[in-house]
Amino acid sequence: MENRVAVIAIIVKNRESATKINDILHAYGDNIIGRMGLPYRAQGINIITVIIDAPHDTISALSGKIGRLDGVSAKTLYN
Repeated sequence: MENRVAVIAIIVKNRESATKINDILHAYGDNIIGRMGLPYRAQGINIITVIIDAPHDTISALSGKIGRLDGVSAKTLYN
């Protein structure tokens, strides 16, 4: 299966989900090119971007696992 490069945008409203997010990202660490997290205190949220190089199914699985967490949304943009 051919690899694709994608950006996953994650918005975290529930800080209690942060540990689970990090655990999931760690599990996909071999495919992650980079990540950046920013707290947006004015809105009480955290914004994380993840750049990944992996097969489509792997990217979809990562985004889906994160997006199913409580107080977390994730959207993916594919190249």
